[in-house]
Amino acid sequence: MTARVTEPTTEVRPPPTHRRRWITLVAAAVAAVLGAGVVLWAPWASDDTASEGVGTGTGSAPDAPVSGPADATPPKVDSAALVAAVPDEQVAKIDPVRLADGVVPPTNRWYSGLVFGDQPQPVFAEPLSFGLTDSGFTLGLPKPVVSEKAVVAPHVPAVTVDAGAASARVSAADPVSVTVDLLDTSGAVLGHVVLAEGSPFVSFTAEQDVTLVSSVTGGSFEAGSDGAAIADAGDSQWGLVGGKSDSGSTTLGKGESASWYALPPKASAAAKKALATAAADPVTGVDVSYGVGDDVARTTLTYKTAGGSPTAYVTMPHHRDGDQPDRKDCDLGAYPSVYGDLELCAGSQLTSYAPAVPASSELDLDGITADQKAAIVDALKADVTATPAFPSDTYFGGKALNRAASLVVLGEQLGADDVVADLKKKTVEQLEEWGDPQGCTQRDARCVVYDKTARSAIGLTPSFGSDELNDHHFHYGYILAAAGLLTQDDPALAKKLAPVMNLLGQDIAAAKPSSELPQLRSFDPYAGHSWASGTSPFADGNNQESSSEAVNAWNGLGLWAQASGQKDLQTEATWLASTEASTAKAYWTNPDLSDLESFDHTILSLNWGGKRDYATWFSPDPNAILAIQLIPMGPVQTYLAAGVDPDQIRASVKEATPSGYGVQFGDYLLMYSALAGADDAAAAWKEATGLPDTSIDDGSSRAAMLAFIASARAHPTAGR
Repeated sequence: MTARVTEPTTEVRPPPTHRRRWITLVAAAVAAVLGAGVVLWAPWASDDTASEGVGTGTGSAPDAPVSGPADATPPKVDSAALVAAVPDEQVAKIDPVRLADGVVPPTNRWYSGLVFGDQPQPVFAEPLSFGLTDSGFTLGLPKPVVSEKAVVAPHVPAVTVDAGAASARVSAADPVSVTVDLLDTSGAVLGHVVLAEGSPFVSFTAEQDVTLVSSVTGGSFEAGSDGAAIADAGDSQWGLVGGKSDSGSTTLGKGESASWYALPPKASAAAKKALATAAADPVTGVDVSYGVGDDVARTTLTYKTAGGSPTAYVTMPHHRDGDQPDRKDCDLGAYPSVYGDLELCAGSQLTSYAPAVPASSELDLDGITADQKAAIVDALKADVTATPAFPSDTYFGGKALNRAASLVVLGEQLGADDVVADLKKKTVEQLEEWGDPQGCTQRDARCVVYDKTARSAIGLTPSFGSDELNDHHFHYGYILAAAGLLTQDDPALAKKLAPVMNLLGQDIAAAKPSSELPQLRSFDPYAGHSWASGTSPFADGNNQESSSEAVNAWNGLGLWAQASGQKDLQTEATWLASTEASTAKAYWTNPDLSDLESFDHTILSLNWGGKRDYATWFSPDPNAILAIQLIPMGPVQTYLAAGVDPDQIRASVKEATPSGYGVQFGDYLLMYSALAGADDAAAAWKEATGLPDTSIDDGSSRAAMLAFIASARAHPTAGR
């Protein structure tokens, strides 16, 4: 994703030149587990509020009590002290051309395309799509079209609102909502447009007297019932509430608002009334809170309104999958989307659960046979000997650190400390180099700077667009995991690494916004997963391909938090990992394909705001398309089988291996196949013992593969 090219809204596979990497070029319970650790080099003091905009990471619901685990306490972090520990250097290649002064650049957001690039890109705020124009904005209700390899629903304008604006800029932002100022020719603000994921409304609040012209494709707004003006636009129906409307014009005085919304297909009278009533009080932002219990992690989104009245929201499939809180007033209809139906609910608080996925550092090897253990130790010796020099960039360097640290932990778990002793020493030395706060004053690799213009920590040796803010969670997750693994019983080393590791963790996952770092840079609490592109220069919105590396990122954050005694950060990391693991299955590896009759594959591997593809950025091969959802197949990746029909795993592996496992990423495919059941694991073990070295990824090892398969055979996971 390094080239700033508008991605076409067609079924064309993304060109490999955009790819972030070339993979291998050739709660309450969690807190109890953590105990009373010592906080290491974490200057907790500041309680900075949102220079980024609305959204503080706490929040209460006006219409319903919070259910499930109690609200967690977001970590208190002095971000100013964190960024001051490393050199300040402008290295990021981003240009936030439509951003108000003082707002932290909102990279890796579903709406980043509004801010960056010569021309703003459409964005997808489920259920609506939105695009800026030269003088205002357009709205659409995306209609999915299914083909053999894609589900596509581009932004097709149905409503055009002309405010006579000369320019636009983002003036406030949180992880779920965004506020856009429309400006006149003098630079004065005409008014503020607010849109939020999950909200069926887009509103405009005037800063001065203004007349808006709303045009509708195929019709016009006419007075209707319930105080709303209604218009037919093709096969969709739209409502407009607020201001004084006459012949397509809506006049607003300073402080007055107008809201537009699409009605769900075949909307009932109750739905029409509920939407018209809620539209009168515009959404102003969204608060995020979370909690972690024994079995579930909870996400709660509170949609704030200007007057405090209840609003409406839509749920995605993952909000409804499995055990979820009881929801009332969710019978108002549904909107189509590329992710499935979005059910419309009355209210201001959306609470959802995901099965808890605490940080995992090692496999359960109890019950493996003596022969399996001997084979793993033999492979371990060869893997340690074959370990190459550590790369210098954050991605391949991070993968190498995680591979080596995982070998060390595996060796010590098996009682082969002598086999991994030298590797442990070399890996610790490498981590200490990465963890030197002033490393970039001495060298141009294996070090981190803070770019105050981009408001981000960046590895000085870029890879796959990391200097465009691409993929930071993938990269830093590996480094954090390695640090967490090797400091579990070494508090002195944890303290030494803490300045840089804490900065990397906050760069991707700050629970609260500050002047230095955005809130939850990479994670989208509404969609339940992360976005990978920093600037999102695409007509299909932002995207994420490697769902498994996203889970690995939060697992790495959790390992670091646990090793360094940061209980609040540990809870946050568990929430992130749990939610991302849930959506990784729901939308990537175990999707509901029942309504996608023309789609001819078992998984959807590249998900965007406005489309979903069976494709990768780097290869058309089926082995790569599945494997990018599996990498790095560490202990946490057992989540891939939890609650999943074993036949889904078998079908996906079969599709990925038409010529067998002697292909790129054959190791990951075998490890995934082993999760389908004990017999599958037995077959995978037989294949793995003869797998060629060329089919083992550089981020993994033969010993790790064998250990994973042996553990899966001893402890089957699928379907549970």
